[in-house]
Amino acid sequence: MREFGKIVIYGVGLIGGSFARALKAAGAVDEVVGFGRRPENLTEAVRLGVIDRVGTDPARELPDADLVLVATPVGQMSALFAQIAPHLGERTLITDGGSTKRGVVAAARAAFSGAFADGLARFVPAHPIAGTENSGAAAARADLFQGRKVVLTPTAENHAEAVARVQRAWTTCGAEVCRLTPEQHDRVFAAVSHLPHLLAFALVRDLAERPDAPLFFDFAASGFRDFTRIAASHPEMWRDICLDNREALLAEIETYAQQLREFKTALRKNDGAALETRFAVARAARRAWSEENIRQKSQAASTNKPCT
Repeated sequence: MREFGKIVIYGVGLIGGSFARALKAAGAVDEVVGFGRRPENLTEAVRLGVIDRVGTDPARELPDADLVLVATPVGQMSALFAQIAPHLGERTLITDGGSTKRGVVAAARAAFSGAFADGLARFVPAHPIAGTENSGAAAARADLFQGRKVVLTPTAENHAEAVARVQRAWTTCGAEVCRLTPEQHDRVFAAVSHLPHLLAFALVRDLAERPDAPLFFDFAASGFRDFTRIAASHPEMWRDICLDNREALLAEIETYAQQLREFKTALRKNDGAALETRFAVARAARRAWSEENIRQKSQAASTNKPCT
């Protein structure tokens, strides 16, 4: 039997389906069982070989599962944790793919308490940094996590072996595993992920609601396409992310608004020097980040060393 002999996935979409495909491609799993809200998506997942069969009863599937991945929108996780808690086997590990961590950890602590407290020791929060604007089982790819970061946010309750095994699952998928606290995670991703999505949604909505919207979209080119690609992401998922991380996201909105106010002041004053200075700072930072990103990917490819 392989290390991850049986895995159960809640939410067989881009993340959950790609996790299954990657472990299957690596020969690290014997059986994958999928749960989800949409029967047609689960049927498609079986047809495509993403999962081996559809789960119908947690009491039947969870006791002998080696690993459970909850890859649903974060707003669904609290109810799912409560649903699975009574049925976990003594060695079953649990992880998730949520884009926020403080709320997910709080939900896990609420569900895995009392008689189910040992489940909290075996729940290792995770966030794969590998999303695209596509969703559903058909979007799943075995190489989605190759060379991508996955952030683990272990809790004080975690068993060291549970963290190590969940890390091995993600590295088996080809990911580089990093660690942050839940608080660090949410503060960082409010700035580099949640805010950019909010801005992309806002810009596309603004143009779409104008009376002459087709005129704008007809002339939109690569800059608009690159900036707004993420506005094609799943609305429910991003609703839940924004609400779950609203405090950090509100702080980032205010910081960004101050930047806009400074640009607005420079424009009103016809201050080209101020604009150019701000553009130059941003350009230098963006180029440095791009070069460092390329260097890190090259180093990871040559050493296969995770970033923990």
